[in-house]
Amino acid sequence: MQTAQRIIKNYRRNRLIVCTVCALLTLILTLAVRFISERNLNHRNILTFANHAVEELDDVLLPLQAGRDVLLPLIGLPCSVARLPLSKHAARLQTVRSINLIQRGILYCSSIFGYRNVPVRQLEPELPSREPQLLLTTDHSLIKGSPILTQWYPSSADGEDGVLEIVNIDLLSSMLLEPQPPYITNASLTVGNRHLLYGQGVVDTLPELNNEKRYQLSSQHFPYTISITGPGVSELAIKHLPTQLPLAVILSLLVGYLAWLATASRMSFSREINLALAAREFELFCQPLLNAQTQQCTGVEILLRWNNPRQGWIAPEVFIPIAEEHNLIVPLTRHVIAETIQQRHVFPMSSQFHVGINVAASHFRHGMLLKDLNQYWFSQHPIQQLVIELTERDALLDVDYRIVRELNRLGVKLAIDDFGTGNSSLSWLEKLRPDVLKIDKSFTSAIGTDAVNSTVTDIIIALGKKLNIELVAEGVETQVQAQHLRRHGVHLLQGFLYAKPMPLRDFPEWLAGSTPPPTRHNGRHSMPVMPFR
Repeated sequence: MQTAQRIIKNYRRNRLIVCTVCALLTLILTLAVRFISERNLNHRNILTFANHAVEELDDVLLPLQAGRDVLLPLIGLPCSVARLPLSKHAARLQTVRSINLIQRGILYCSSIFGYRNVPVRQLEPELPSREPQLLLTTDHSLIKGSPILTQWYPSSADGEDGVLEIVNIDLLSSMLLEPQPPYITNASLTVGNRHLLYGQGVVDTLPELNNEKRYQLSSQHFPYTISITGPGVSELAIKHLPTQLPLAVILSLLVGYLAWLATASRMSFSREINLALAAREFELFCQPLLNAQTQQCTGVEILLRWNNPRQGWIAPEVFIPIAEEHNLIVPLTRHVIAETIQQRHVFPMSSQFHVGINVAASHFRHGMLLKDLNQYWFSQHPIQQLVIELTERDALLDVDYRIVRELNRLGVKLAIDDFGTGNSSLSWLEKLRPDVLKIDKSFTSAIGTDAVNSTVTDIIIALGKKLNIELVAEGVETQVQAQHLRRHGVHLLQGFLYAKPMPLRDFPEWLAGSTPPPTRHNGRHSMPVMPFR
């Protein structure tokens, strides 16, 4: 048998697990999203840096390529004639340090020095060449040791004639290759097998990587590559991840709290009751009431039992208070009324046989009880006498006394259940004018053992007799109790001495004279034998 504490503890534990999982998933997802976002941002920054460097350098070299058609016809002209056009062209390009004309492998005219007579191979061993060349080297004539880009455009088939343009790359490289920590720690320009490192000049090999990664982007127009060195986009994102932890923790706590609120109805015992109603997990039991003098069964009290396939048998003292707290007692009572009328054939077809159904005071509001009885009970025209047993769990102030009078007019008897406990008040006897008082089992069990409660029992009996109210004693378990109650004029007796609660389908067999049905088994769960309501 499940206890209220155990069931509620299980639901709270399950809710806590769900909320914790939601919070942890939110924490992990938030950190993962921030990691991916940070990694992508780092990657974009590197690509932006590399693209910018390539675009800027292309913007320097493309005008040289476009102007070669103007310069190539100058080859062969005397330097005195060609120098002025060379100087004007160099001035327009701005980034060009000098433009030189080569004929038969001899540099014979320079935009800076004028006439010269220097073998081009002496200045650059790889020239002259039959193919256009882009070379990275150092200046040997003007600003010695400074890095320069040399652009060669041949004009003859043997490659001995051509135009040699020298680009001042020193200042430009300082702007394009300047590192941007933390994602870019170094940048370089690679042309052929030579490299221009920021702050280090031209070298033959790139430095070894030290727990870093290198990204490279090549130009689509010219044979050079921009190389970028950094700690790696993923490593940098991981290193930066702790700074995202406060935001992730706040979001996870918020989601966990929202999950707690969202699961209040979906992962609660009240939702379990709704599911049980939909799945018809509730079963009707009954407990006979016997005439104290004749020992004949004159009626039954309808009891509700719940065989939950997920929790096992759940006692009424567990689910009834929770149903009342969450405004589910009315749907439960409505289910009892509808099921009872459908199974009324198990009871004697006599107007002297009464069927008692427990009803909470809240069911009287707005005429709900009267509507339900009209819909489910009176529409079937049952022969048996209906007794509405008003429980005292709710404050009876909720009872609409006009509804009570209307029920009395329709022939329904009103009983006050568990009289003498809870919110009992003598004024209710005057206001409700009940037909039946049911003496609570706590007073019945005190007979012969507890002088105080036994005296209270006698007082209740005397009060009922004085007001001409029918009396029912609950919880009769011994012959001593039965004899005392019978001697004091109690009309009906109910308790384990005569019968335990039984399924409705077993009632005809019991009524025929057999002993009360034994505990039966249904799958894994056993029917409860405790006298709970």
